[in-house]
Amino acid sequence: MSVLLVLIPLALLIGVIWLGAFIWSVKSDQYDDLDGAARRILLDDEEK
Repeated sequence: MSVLLVLIPLALLIGVIWLGAFIWSVKSDQYDDLDGAARRILLDDEEK
């Protein structure tokens, strides 16, 4: 039972850290251009 006294706050702390990282990534426009990287792979940039 004493393990729960450690695991519950630890789980809450990890959840808060994850939520903070997610909010930071959204605010810093990490998800701004989701299709750009997928299309860039198809382009051939080499000069022949």
